[in-house]
Amino acid sequence: MSRRVIYIVLDGLSDLVAREHMGYLLALTEANIATHYTISCELPGISRPLYECLLTGATPVESGVLHNQVVRLSKQTSLFDLARSQGKTTAAAAYHWVSELYNNAPYDPVRDRITCAPELPIQYGMFYHKDHYPDDHLFLDAEYLRRTYDPDLLLIHPMNIDDAGHKFAFDSKQYRNQARMTDGILSNWLPSWLEQGYQIVITADHGMNNDFSHGGILPEERQVPLFVMGEVFSHDKFASPKQTQLCGLVADILKLPHDKPNCRTMLKDVP
Repeated sequence: MSRRVIYIVLDGLSDLVAREHMGYLLALTEANIATHYTISCELPGISRPLYECLLTGATPVESGVLHNQVVRLSKQTSLFDLARSQGKTTAAAAYHWVSELYNNAPYDPVRDRITCAPELPIQYGMFYHKDHYPDDHLFLDAEYLRRTYDPDLLLIHPMNIDDAGHKFAFDSKQYRNQARMTDGILSNWLPSWLEQGYQIVITADHGMNNDFSHGGILPEERQVPLFVMGEVFSHDKFASPKQTQLCGLVADILKLPHDKPNCRTMLKDVP
C-alpha cells in the first residue's frame, strides 16, 4: 500500500456549495470511494492563518499568524518540516503565501516561483501570485511536480473559487460555477492518482459570504468540506475531524512521528 499523499486545498470553498454542486466529488461519495465530512474552520477564517493551521495544526491564535499581512516564516513545525527531516520528498503547487510561510519570506518571484531546493522544507515548488491564475494550469503544475520529483507529500492549492467569491459573493452563479469547473478539473486527475495508490485529502481553508468576504461565523463562511479517499482511510462516517487535526492526519498517513492533534478513527491503522 502506498503512503504517498496528495493534499488539496480548494481555497474559499464553502461546504454548502461542495455538497450541492460538485457532482464528481459527490459521485465518489455515492460510490463509496470517498467519504465526505463537514468541518468548521478556525477563526479568524481568513487565508494565510488557515494555511498555517492546515499545514501545522496550530490555530491562528496559537501560531500568531492572525491576518494576511503577516509576512514571515512560520514558527511552527510544518508537515513539510516533518516530512523532509525524515527523508521524505515534498512538493507544492500553491499560492505564494505558502512559500512565504515555509521557504522564503518575503516572496521573490524570480527566486521562488520555480523552486528546486532539496534543503528547504518545500523542496520542489511551482508558486503563483495572481488570484486568477487558472486552476487548470495549477493542476498541470502539480502533475509536472508529481511526475518529475515523485514526492511523498504533494500540496495542491488552487485559488479560482475564492477569487470568484470575492468578485461575485457566495450566492452567485459565478461562485457556484467556478466550484463546478474545479470539480471537473479534479475529475481529470483523481482517477489516475487513485489508480496509482495515492491517499488523497481534499478540503478548504474557509468558505465565503454575501459580503464578498469571509472571516466570521456564518455557516457558509465557516463550514468547509473534507473529502478523503484511499486505502488507508477507515471511511468512518461517524468520525468528527477538526481542521487542526488534518496536519496530524496527513503525518500519520506518511508514518511521520509527530505531536500534532489528530483524528485516529479516520485511519485503519495509526503509526
